[in-house]
This record gives sequence, C-alpha cells and structure tokens, in this order.
Amino acid sequence: FGALLCPDLDLLSCNFCCHSLTFFFHPSPPLPSHCPPASTDDDVDLEQLVNDMNSSMESVYSTQADTALILNNGHVHAPHHHHHMHHAYAGQGQSHRRHTPPLLPSSPSREKLRHSQPMHIQAVRCLQEAHRLRPASLPAIPNPFPELCSPAGSPVLSPLQTSDNHIVKVWSEDGAGKVLEIPADMTARDVCQLLVYKSHCLDDNAWSLVEHHPVLGLERCLEDHELVVQVQASMSSDSKFLFRKNYAKYEFFRNPLNFFPEQMVAWCQESEGSISPSQLLQNFLNSSSCPEIQGYLYVKEPGRRSWKKLYMFLRRSGLYYSTKGTSKEPRHLQLLSDLEDSNIFTIITGRKLHNAPADYQFCIKPSKVRSDCKELKMLCAEDEQSRTCWMTAFRLLKYGIVLYQSYNVPQQRKSNLSPFSAPVRSVSENSLVAMDFSGRTGRVIDNPVEAQSAALEEGQTWRKRSQRMNVLGSPSPLHPSSLSTVIHRTQVWFHGRIMREEAHKMIIQQGQVDGLFLLRDSQSNPKAFVLTLCHHQKIKHFQILPCEEDGQVLFSLDDGATKFTDLIHLVEFYQLNRGVLPSKLKHPCTAVAL
Repeated sequence: FGALLCPDLDLLSCNFCCHSLTFFFHPSPPLPSHCPPASTDDDVDLEQLVNDMNSSMESVYSTQADTALILNNGHVHAPHHHHHMHHAYAGQGQSHRRHTPPLLPSSPSREKLRHSQPMHIQAVRCLQEAHRLRPASLPAIPNPFPELCSPAGSPVLSPLQTSDNHIVKVWSEDGAGKVLEIPADMTARDVCQLLVYKSHCLDDNAWSLVEHHPVLGLERCLEDHELVVQVQASMSSDSKFLFRKNYAKYEFFRNPLNFFPEQMVAWCQESEGSISPSQLLQNFLNSSSCPEIQGYLYVKEPGRRSWKKLYMFLRRSGLYYSTKGTSKEPRHLQLLSDLEDSNIFTIITGRKLHNAPADYQFCIKPSKVRSDCKELKMLCAEDEQSRTCWMTAFRLLKYGIVLYQSYNVPQQRKSNLSPFSAPVRSVSENSLVAMDFSGRTGRVIDNPVEAQSAALEEGQTWRKRSQRMNVLGSPSPLHPSSLSTVIHRTQVWFHGRIMREEAHKMIIQQGQVDGLFLLRDSQSNPKAFVLTLCHHQKIKHFQILPCEEDGQVLFSLDDGATKFTDLIHLVEFYQLNRGVLPSKLKHPCTAVAL
C-alpha cells in the first residue's frame, strides 16, 4: 500500500519495531493499466490506516531513543534512517513482508558498559514520554489540587519572590535591640515613627536615629529625609543605629540667635546692626545669599597628636582656612573639606584620646570612609556655643531648604488638627478613655480639656487620700511616707543612681536645649535627689532635699520655701512655674527600652 500512499515517491523506508517485530515498507511500482481492480472485500480504510501508522511510529521512535539512551550511557545519537536502512525482499504485488529483527552490532560503548556503572537517565523526558504514551482509551482524571502542581500558584513549588526589603537593627540606650524589615526608600523619620509605634512611646517629633561608630568614637543624628538603607550601606560592620531623642534637631528654627552668635556670622558684622531671626534664617536657606560662618578652630594635624589653631571660613562650597591670619583673600584660603560628600560628627571619646585642647570636639567624615582615621578632619572649638554654631551651619549649608521642609511636616500636622481633637499620645494611652462616674451611669469624656482637668483633679484627690491614710496609720506594707519616695521611679525623667558625668552625657546627647532636664539620686546625700537642667547650653545641678513636717516627708528645691509631697508634684509645678530655676522644665531626658 506504499504506492497507494505515495505514488510519486521513489523510495519510502520506515522501520517499525514493536517487541520482536520489524516492518519494512517499500513502494511498489505503479500498477499496470491492464491489472484488474481489487475486489470490494479487500478495500482498506486508508485514513484510519495512516493514523494508526503515525501513532505507532511515534511510539517506536521514542522507544528507540530511550533504548539508545540507556545503551550509550546517557548519550543520545540521532538515528540516520537513510544510512541504516535494512534490505528486504519485496516481490511484485506484495505490500509488505515480515522479517526477524537483526542483531544490534557490537559497539565500543556497549562493550565498556558495566552493570555497576552509574548511568544518567533523564527523568523529565521519561515522564513526558510516559505521559504521551498513555493510552487514549483511558479517561483523564482531573487533578483535585492543581495549585500543588502548578509552580506559579504553589507556595512550595513556586520560585522565591525577591523582595526589596532590607534588615536593619536599631539599638536603645540600655543595650536592647530591635530588628526591622524596611523597604529601600524608607526615611529616618519613617523608621522613628515605626519604632514609636512598636515601643509605645510618646510621639513628640523629637525622636531620631543616630549613626554610631564605636571604633572611631563618632556619632551623628540622621536627618529625617535620609534613606536608612543607603546610610547603612556606607557603615562598617561594627557600626550601628541608636534610637534616641534629639530636642535640638530643629531648635535653631525656633531660636536662631541662640545658635548663631553675631560675632561668628560674617553678614552680621558687615551690616553693623541687629539682624532679625527670620532674616538670618532666610539668608541661610537662600542659596544665592548664603552667609558664611567664621572663627577660630583647632585642627588636628594628620598623623600627629598636635593641634593647630587656624581661622576658618564655612561656606556653601566647603570649609576653608586662612594661611595668613584672618585674611579672606582667595590666595590665602585653602580648602579643608567639602560639604557635598561629607557628614559632620560629634566625637564622643573625650579629649584625652586625641590630646584635644578642649572638650568640644567634632569632625568631618567623608561618606566613603568607613574605619580609616587618617581621612577624618578632626576639629575642636573653644566652647559649646561655638561647636553648636559650626555643626548647625554645616547642616544648613549642606541641605538648605530640605531641613526647613522636614521641620514643617509635624507643624503642618499639628495645624490640621481641630481644637477639640485628642492630643498626640502613645499607643498605650490611645487604648484608654477618660470616664466620668459622678452620675448614676458612667460617660466617656470626649473633650480633651475636660479629660485633662479630670485627671489632675483625680491625681490631687489620690494624693490627699494617700496622705490621710498615712496619717491614720493604714495597714500598708510600705512605710507611712515611703510611697511618696518611690512613686517617681516610674517616670521617664527619673534615671536612678547615675553618675554626674553620665547625666552630662545624656543631656548633651539629647540636644542641650533650654529646659532639658532629668532627676537622679544624689551621690552625696542618700536621702536627697538632684535636678539636672540645661540652660543656654550650660548644664546646672540643683539639689532636692527632704524635709519633715507633721510626720510627713516633703521635698523642696528652695530650702523649704516651696514644699511638695513627692517628686511628681515638684516636676509638675516647675513645668508651669520657673521659680528659682533659670528656666521652666520643658523637655524630659528620656531613655526608652526597645
């Protein structure tokens, strides 16, 4: 029937191997015209025959390929049908003959084959061939769990989803840390908001991230707009982030004259008159008329422990020093450091390590430097006000209007609040509401002013009740007056038995703004306490002495002129009244445990 299929084909050779049978098909010569037609009993369904041949030959080729794969130790050789054609004796008028399959010729690869030799079998292809050889007569059973077999929808078989999140670890002052997973575009302000939420802190927009380098002895507060992941990429392995309050972050926008003395601002000296704070800030934020800061600074000589006093000029283009006195001529100015690729840090190691002439050290660190001290520009000012002026001017000249925009974000948020909206509180406080139980049924106090007055009234009532119970000799495990001596230990501004130097360090770290304070135990008098207060960038200490009146222990800051039942009452009074203090108590020095 080869002639019937392909009458114009000269040669057709098909090897059909199934089990032990081999079929060879050769075209027959054209039938002569005088041959009688075939009878109807011998008619064959040619279309069905062709379909059967095609399906059978596909299975044969797959079987031969797998056989060759195993015999050749995983190396498949493509069959050449025209070169390996078997000879058959085809008679005239015969459509096909049956023959015994010839023996496979011995090959070197087969002679080297051993039963113990490992052979590579392509499992994926075998599974595909087995699936294709499945009999068509068997019904296809639907898969009840397609998500387990589909790599796209399977949580196990699907490839790992690559995320842009990064791991950042932030430490608190007590040494505890918290691991955060943040995106690459998360700013320092966003991370602080996240930590405030997780730590249930009071959100007063004074929290900041601190870049801390313990080996170099440097640290700085990140600006709110800086990307945390980008800053972390430039840090060394021993560096870390600290979560801390910084009240002086934007204090220069509120009181610019306290940060920029007239003798250090060149524009003030040239104008020979008083300058308004708004005009001073406008000149700092305006790139076209930016004032320069000038004054003496000590510069550490590279590779030596000696310092040299030079007259410096800080401009938007960089920090310069004069090689001839206080001359501003361009030929006498030498560039010490630029502002674009550098950051300004506070030195926290003390003056002895670097043999500094004063305690007011700071340095300019290039962004590319990680742990090399040779690239650091070590500087030292004569007093704290001068150091604050240099460091604040560096930030303003580098970032300009971006700092002012970051400062306005919380201010705009406050202005959008209605007069009767709730104040900014911590998460733990938001879960509580003020209740009034004076009537038959309790009611929720929605007005924040009324809620605050109710809280103050309840606090005073609680103090009077505790005093009355102590006088009557109530059966309390505490001493009659011991409750007033321990209730303050739950407050954020009380720091227990810390040294005087540690109190100085905490005040400096959190900004040295007016009204920044903390309370601690006295080292000289075990029954007394000390109030540490910052005023005009100077730290002062005031002793709180106990005094007894009618069998009750009271506390006084002014030698008994004003007495308080406990330290909480004392702090609340001086937050509203200055009294004998140089300023009111405004900002509590807080240490948060993450």
